[in-house]
Amino acid sequence: MVRMADTRNCEQCGTQFSPRREHGRFCSARCRVAWNRSHVQGPAPEASALEWSITAMIDTTDRLPRIRGLDRPRAFAIIGEAVWWVTIVDGTLVRYHPEAYDRVLSQRPPDDRVAIEETLAGLRFVRNRMGQDVDHIDFIHLRQGHADRINRVTDWRWSRLPEQTFEWLSPRGQEWEAERYRAYQHRLAGHAVGDTFTRAGSFLRIAAAQATTAAVPTA
Repeated sequence: MVRMADTRNCEQCGTQFSPRREHGRFCSARCRVAWNRSHVQGPAPEASALEWSITAMIDTTDRLPRIRGLDRPRAFAIIGEAVWWVTIVDGTLVRYHPEAYDRVLSQRPPDDRVAIEETLAGLRFVRNRMGQDVDHIDFIHLRQGHADRINRVTDWRWSRLPEQTFEWLSPRGQEWEAERYRAYQHRLAGHAVGDTFTRAGSFLRIAAAQATTAAVPTA
């Protein structure tokens, strides 16, 4: 994935740096740890945030295969909920557990690593657009075909979208959203909804498990 030129000041030391990800706040892991130690009292809030968000994500994505497409309002609602929780878990890991996130990502083959990053970026694009000027159904292509395939929500396909513009955003925001849009067109459009959540969810479960294990203090 192409990274965009962007600089900001580290919230701990003030050094100007180029973040690898949209929500990067610190120039190094050392600064992130130092900031957390000086601002957090008692159990780290990010640990509990990850715990409840990963639980909600697993519950929602596990329900998706059981939803029948004939109940379209409920099906669209579950897809939207799954998008929300996947992106919440992804954001929590990137923000609070970048070492575990990057470690699990680096263990994947290069093509798989790019596919995961672009799938998650595409889901962030969906999250940002749903509930604004785009409805759930605009993201889903309901193909004509065998009744069983239509009824299986996991077989529904993401729609290919027309060219998008983001004039209401700042120049930096336009670049980030354009990257998400390109990722959506490449990794989601034309692909099955179930495959998307399987790829994203399996990676996030492993990353969350490693982040949780690393957060447990040793005796």
